[in-house]
Amino acid sequence: MDLIKSLNDAVSYMEKNITDEQIDYEKLGRIACCSSYQFQRMFSYLAGISISEYIRRRKMSLAAVDLQSGREKVIDVAIKYGYSSPTAFNRAFQNVHGIAPSRIKDDDIILKSYPPICFSIQIRGKEEMEFKIVKRESIRVLGVSTQLDNDITKAYEEGEALWLKIFTKNNGELCNELNEACDAGFDGFFGIETEHNNGGEYTIAVASTKPATGNLKEHIIPAHTWAVFKGKNFFADEYSDAESAIKVEECIYTNWLPTSGYELADNLNVHFLFATNNLEKAPFEMWLPVKKR
Repeated sequence: MDLIKSLNDAVSYMEKNITDEQIDYEKLGRIACCSSYQFQRMFSYLAGISISEYIRRRKMSLAAVDLQSGREKVIDVAIKYGYSSPTAFNRAFQNVHGIAPSRIKDDDIILKSYPPICFSIQIRGKEEMEFKIVKRESIRVLGVSTQLDNDITKAYEEGEALWLKIFTKNNGELCNELNEACDAGFDGFFGIETEHNNGGEYTIAVASTKPATGNLKEHIIPAHTWAVFKGKNFFADEYSDAESAIKVEECIYTNWLPTSGYELADNLNVHFLFATNNLEKAPFEMWLPVKKR
């Protein structure tokens, strides 16, 4: 299926259900032929805004039109767009428009309008991307995990916190456990993000043939065809750093995937952090499970 068409179909679904209190992210993922996590990721990179913020802006744009008509009360409009609390609606309206909804008819009031988004392929050409397609059998790993929130922004923070937990000095024992377990041909750490019904899970692990002991549990990275991309600075603080994990991921979803002839093949995403003594310039690979369209 054409990726751009499926993304626009998902946007159409959001528009049809914009008055729902919660729009079903799982359904959005199914429409876009991917997981809800992958859809959130693609949407935020391509649109430059998170899904939750986009939905909030669309609701407040439509709410402003309804209130200006003068036929509906603020409380009725709040309920219409899924806000059971007038306070929450007022806060959302002010965040978007800069005024309270009760002032909608004041003279010289300036409101903001956010029309429905429409995705299209943008020809850039100037950004070169190096990648390779690799078929790999399943990989047994031992590692530690944390649960991830349904919201992709919060999930990023939770995954980052797990990396910090392992590499900070006061958690040296955990890092040592991982180092001692590593014995199966991959010299480094895997960051494995998988999706479940109630959110996701992020696992930091090493390839290992040893039994699971201590804090480490067994996981399997399934056999797949992977699109593999390299980066040079996994822990870069600045989003603008072109060699950071976030920027590499953004380029994959905005430049490579829409025109690659491939589509996502599974609800997981793998980082591989090469063993290094300099975490400030940590080389890494990003593995994306893919299949031919």
